[in-house]
Amino acid sequence: MNVIICLLALFFFAQTNIALAANKAVQLRVDKQLSTDNTFSPETYSIEPPTSLQSEIEKQKKVIQQTKPLTIDIQKALIPFDRPDNPDGINPNLLKESGQFVSIADIRQKALMNNLEIKIINFQPTLAQTIVREEEAKFDNIIFAYAKLVETDLPGFSSDSVKFTASDPALNNQNVKLNVLEQQSRYLDAEAGVMVPLRTGGTVTLSSPLQRKMSEGLTDSKEYRSALQFSFSQPLLRNAGVRVNEASINIASLNRQEEDVKTRLQSMRIVAIIDKAYWELYEAWGNLDIRRQQYEYANQNLEMVKRRVNEGLTATIEINRAEIGVADRMEALIIAETNLKLAQRQIHFFTNDINETTEQIIIPKTQPSLVKYQFNRNQLLQDALSNRLELLQQEVKLAADAININYLENQTLPLFTLDYQYGALSNTTNSFNNTYRNVLDGNFSDWSIGFKFEMPFTNEARKAKLENAVQQRLQRLTTKALQTLTVKREIYDALDKVDQDWQRILAARQQVLIAGINYEAELKQFNEGLRTMTEVLEALTRLGDAQIKEIRAISDYQTALIDTAFATGTLLGYSKINFQ
Repeated sequence: MNVIICLLALFFFAQTNIALAANKAVQLRVDKQLSTDNTFSPETYSIEPPTSLQSEIEKQKKVIQQTKPLTIDIQKALIPFDRPDNPDGINPNLLKESGQFVSIADIRQKALMNNLEIKIINFQPTLAQTIVREEEAKFDNIIFAYAKLVETDLPGFSSDSVKFTASDPALNNQNVKLNVLEQQSRYLDAEAGVMVPLRTGGTVTLSSPLQRKMSEGLTDSKEYRSALQFSFSQPLLRNAGVRVNEASINIASLNRQEEDVKTRLQSMRIVAIIDKAYWELYEAWGNLDIRRQQYEYANQNLEMVKRRVNEGLTATIEINRAEIGVADRMEALIIAETNLKLAQRQIHFFTNDINETTEQIIIPKTQPSLVKYQFNRNQLLQDALSNRLELLQQEVKLAADAININYLENQTLPLFTLDYQYGALSNTTNSFNNTYRNVLDGNFSDWSIGFKFEMPFTNEARKAKLENAVQQRLQRLTTKALQTLTVKREIYDALDKVDQDWQRILAARQQVLIAGINYEAELKQFNEGLRTMTEVLEALTRLGDAQIKEIRAISDYQTALIDTAFATGTLLGYSKINFQ
């Protein structure tokens, strides 16, 4: 018996160490990832020193000057986009606005504190932790007790006929018929004990039953019976072992870690969306500023035309053409104002700050990063494959799948249980005082040991569950491969988008330069009577469109940097990120 217990102990100890080693690696990886600062620094991945927009302009200007001898009034044309590091920012007209100047870090902080989506997902880790506690509690010791009082008042009745086998010759081989006499009896049965579930799958129970029996009739009696019982039941195949019985706890723990990863991932996704909303707001302000300029230029043209008509230098029809130009720009100005309101409301939505009566005007304070980066693509890809929380989430799920498969493999085994029971007995009459005397002295005892076997004929139900778990794991492995491929595509797409939007900024700037020169030339020729106001307004429209393209390209470039950071599993380093 001792040898069997020692072998079982060694078996369960080995299983425990294997299970702990398998889970420790995943837990360490999750803890390391969650403690990592998810900040994306573009300078870290730039294989060449970042160059400012001014440097790129100078470089581009040299190229243009070498290929085409075009003289450009750069100071005039580049206003207000030539000095991104200037405290006034790239859009100095915003300083004239009244409202709350906020940086992107301020909006992030406010969103992390107030965003309802983040508050919702923050409940998930807490809910998952309650499931872990519930699973861990299945090994709680159980204290039990019961008592039952029974009273009977039986009439006399005939019972079975029996034959005596006795050492007394007078009784031996005597055939008699038993008759139960009228009697009243009162029983009091009680038992208390503790049951200890073992992590090996077994159960140890220690209890003490007590019975008092009182009979009144032809012969009265009073009897007390007591015992101290110990029982041990241990499965040897199905449900045996620490690894199997702690499987639900380990799976719940991994699910909680998965919820931690999902919460961090969702928080990062929301922060990235908020960052993009900030640049959409910046773009809306830029468009409004341009539309205002266009409207102002059109009004100036109208006043100039009226003055020239009064002086007899221009035909009257030019007044109508100038008024049409003013009306067109009025419509564009109205649309720009509405788009700005929508962009501001989007920010208020993310920060849970939509007021039913008034909405505070938000003016962007953070200036765009107009710096060109030459990213190390391979390094970014390697870091993305290491940092992306989606991939880590799949690894946690795979670890849980492995535990589940191991558990279901065990469930296909037969149920083979060892049961052992030992009891120390005592019996006294007429007095309760010495009831436990024989229990403590060990004068009377009984014990039993047995085995129980159970096995379905086909066992198909358990085999089907195991096959289902294996197929789910294979499916998840394929999903992880797809996610890995998706990460690679997202990294390359984001980098190409960064390069494209940088080139768009340079191209849009040239469009602004040329459109501005063209507008001034058309206006000059109108004053000389060589052009109509329609042609001047067309040139003005092209200038406005070019300016809007430049604003949109700048905003898209910031969005592309955000997408690049998110594709690597990080966020751009605007600070004020605290997910705890």
